[in-house]
Amino acid sequence: MNKRIGKPFNSIFSWIIKKRIHQIDLFKKHPIEVQNELLETLVHKATYTEFGKKYNFNLITDYNSFKKHIPLQDYTSLKPYIDRNIKGEQNLLWPDDVKWFAKSSGTTTGKSKFIPVNKEAVEDCHYKGGKDLLGMYYNHHSTTQLFNGKHLILGGSSQINYFNNESYFGDLSAIIVKNLPWWCEWRRTPKKEITLMDNWEEKLPKMVASTIHEDVMILAGVPSWTLVFLKQVLAFTKKDNIMDVWPNLELYMHGGVNFEPYRSQFEAIIKNKNMNYVQTYNASEGFFAIQDQVKAEDMLLMLDYGIFYEFIIPEELNKENPKVISLQEVKVGVNYALVISTSAGLWRYVIGDIIQFTSLKPHRIKVTGRTSHFINTFGEEVITDNTDKAIQIACEKTKALVREYTVAPIYMEANETGGHEWIIEFNEPPEHLDLFVEVLDSALQGLNSDYEAKRSNDLTIRMPIVHIAKTGTFYDWLTSKGKLGGQHKIPRLSNDRILLEEILTLMNKPNN
Repeated sequence: MNKRIGKPFNSIFSWIIKKRIHQIDLFKKHPIEVQNELLETLVHKATYTEFGKKYNFNLITDYNSFKKHIPLQDYTSLKPYIDRNIKGEQNLLWPDDVKWFAKSSGTTTGKSKFIPVNKEAVEDCHYKGGKDLLGMYYNHHSTTQLFNGKHLILGGSSQINYFNNESYFGDLSAIIVKNLPWWCEWRRTPKKEITLMDNWEEKLPKMVASTIHEDVMILAGVPSWTLVFLKQVLAFTKKDNIMDVWPNLELYMHGGVNFEPYRSQFEAIIKNKNMNYVQTYNASEGFFAIQDQVKAEDMLLMLDYGIFYEFIIPEELNKENPKVISLQEVKVGVNYALVISTSAGLWRYVIGDIIQFTSLKPHRIKVTGRTSHFINTFGEEVITDNTDKAIQIACEKTKALVREYTVAPIYMEANETGGHEWIIEFNEPPEHLDLFVEVLDSALQGLNSDYEAKRSNDLTIRMPIVHIAKTGTFYDWLTSKGKLGGQHKIPRLSNDRILLEEILTLMNKPNN
């Protein structure tokens, strides 16, 4: 019966997407015009909000006056408005009612943020992103019948919680699942009560048991936790190939971290050369980009999701008057901190991500790191994109498989040079760790000229120190922080030693 229902739905969806592909082609051809028109709409709509009155939105006529009137914002500067919004006040940052707040952990460190999410942001940004992803996929795979099967979404481990009778919070994925349109909920698995379970260790076996007999065609989730889930599926079913459990599986939609370090691990357990992997770039603050080309490593920046984009070279961030530019001024190959203004009331908000343009016609990007996740203790300016690629090269050359890793600086002492200290948890450790470290160091030098200069003759930075963590170490650390499952990620890089020392302490406990 499901396949009979799914067949016409596939045809209807295929017809609808042709219209949307035309709209996407339009903003690809006229990106600046689309963004400028969007900015005008956002400012006009919020002119008589409290924020709009404070910063004279009525005097804003173009991008230059927008920059002049509104200072850059971060969560701290917007928090007073959000706190009042949570208590029920409205018309503060955005004129429409805001009752949902996405609890954003970002990473496993720091206090939670509560990002406003209104109906407009859910429907015209987050849901639109999901529909567009499937639409682009259909556009490249015209014979696919995805709606004949189920969509397994590995969302956050969070219930919807109440601040009061007027406002609610939860992981963004929980808010999305709670409000899914019928056409998506109809094909989703597992049931909502399991998906929204708060305890990851209780939730995981229930998800496995409730989905292994479904005809799953789509998987979606953060790579690290999706791998944990898939390995549980194989253990429960006593199989060694996910295709033996879900023979019609054809698409994995992923985001949150760089997929390349995980690709070989997925291919080892999803033994299907025709499996498709598509990446997205979305966060609590918005849905930003989608991989629009088959087997590509970059993503199309989505310009009509109610988000106006600005960009800052990371070195400018701590300046009193940083230089901020619009889409019209960006260049290929330069790292930029992302700044957004949205239809949920985030104005000139520095989101904390670093991106790089790979193309300007159309505007395609890749995520290269976080403004808070880097190592620059000695002027080496190492970002996550560097270490992810270096790990990938070292694994390829030594036939190792890395599950998780984190890196921190070793500070200079007396006559000793500084360095980098790594903790790596392997799925398959290298036969010779010294060779792995040598290749890792060499690859990082090849990728980052500043690191290479500091490594020259061990002048400032000596050979990396690498600790092998036993299987489950990072899982145990996440457990100790109450951060299991869903969207939680291990910070790859830290410019201090706090995280690294915590994990080293855990590794050195007697029962470990």
